[in-house]
Amino acid sequence: MRVRESVGEVCGRLRFHWSRDLPEPPAICFLLQFASDCNLYEFTFHYDSHRSEQSFDPQLEILTRMLNLAVAYRKQTFERMRDPLAERGINAHHVPNEARTFDLGDPPWTPDEFDVGFVYPSRMMEGGVVDAFLSVPWVNGCEAVLTSRNKAGVITRLGKAGIPVPKTAMVSNPVEERDLREIFARFDPPVVIKPNSTTRGTGIAKVDDLDSFLGVVDYLNLVHDYRATGDKSFLVQEYLPKATDYRAMVVDGEYVGAVERRLPDDALDEGRWKHNVHRGAKARGITLPDEHREIAEKTAEALDISFCGVDLLDTGDRIVVNETNARPTIDAETKYEDGFYDRLAELVRATRR
Repeated sequence: MRVRESVGEVCGRLRFHWSRDLPEPPAICFLLQFASDCNLYEFTFHYDSHRSEQSFDPQLEILTRMLNLAVAYRKQTFERMRDPLAERGINAHHVPNEARTFDLGDPPWTPDEFDVGFVYPSRMMEGGVVDAFLSVPWVNGCEAVLTSRNKAGVITRLGKAGIPVPKTAMVSNPVEERDLREIFARFDPPVVIKPNSTTRGTGIAKVDDLDSFLGVVDYLNLVHDYRATGDKSFLVQEYLPKATDYRAMVVDGEYVGAVERRLPDDALDEGRWKHNVHRGAKARGITLPDEHREIAEKTAEALDISFCGVDLLDTGDRIVVNETNARPTIDAETKYEDGFYDRLAELVRATRR
C-alpha cells in the first residue's frame, strides 16, 4: 500500500489518499491504528470502484479536530509561533495573564476551550489563577519554570551532572560583612553579582573591587529588608571577559537551533557587557558545533525541562552554561533548524496525551 502525504487541510479536515490493486477496502485495523498514531478522534472512509473489479482507487477521508493551544507568553513570541503551528494542526491562542484584571467568579476562558498550555506563566500568583481556569497539561509546567528560575539551583544541579558552569557562590541574606569579604576573596575581580531569580539581565552588576562589591550588597540589603521580598539570595560569579554568548534551544531533548547574542559595537565601546536581547543585543541565527549542542542537550536532560533555552558562554578555551530559561523567547523561524516547529508540535501533542 502507498500512502501519500496530506493534500490539504481546510477547517480542520485532513485528506489522505492512496491506491492499491486489491478488490477490498483497507483493513479496519489499519484505520484504527492510523487514527491512534495521528491523535485523531473521529474518522470515516469510503471508496469508489469505477475502473474494473480488479483495479480501483479507495479513498480514506479522516476528520480531525485541530488541537487548541493556550499560549501564556509574550505577544511577540505568540505571533511568531502562531502560523507555523497552524500549518502543523495546532491552533495557538494568546492567553494574556499580566497587566490585566481577573474576575475570579467569571473566568475569561473555560477548560473545554484548550487542550494544552504553553508555557506556565512566569508570575506564580497569576499562574495559579490561569492554571485553575484552564485545567490543562502544560509544556513546561510550574515545576519546570521554578527549576529554571533558581539560578543557584541550576548551577548546582549542572555541576553535579558534570556539565561545565562558571565558578559561583550564593549569598542568602542577611549575612555578616566578614562573610561577604571572604566570598569576594575567592574570586579574581571583576566579579558579577546577580539576583538569584530575575530574568532579562535585571539587577546584574559587574564590580572590580571590594568597596564596590560591598556597596552593591548594601543596596540589595535595602531591597531585602522589605518583608514582602520573597527571594533574599544573590549570586557572586566569575566574570568571563570577551566570551561569546549563545542561546541554544532544546525541544524534548533534541537541539533544534541557536542564536548568537551580541551588543552593537558602539554599545561595546561604551563599556556595556550584558548581551541580553532585552538590553539591546541582536540575535543572529548560527550553527553550533557538536560540543555545544551536546552540552545544551545534557543541560535540558539534567533539569528535566522539555522546552529549554540554554545560555552558553564560550571564551575560546572554555564553554560553560551560564543560565537556563524555561520560558525562552522564540526568534524568527529562519534562525533555527529546519525541524524546529515539527519538533515543537510533536512536544505539544505528546503533552496532551
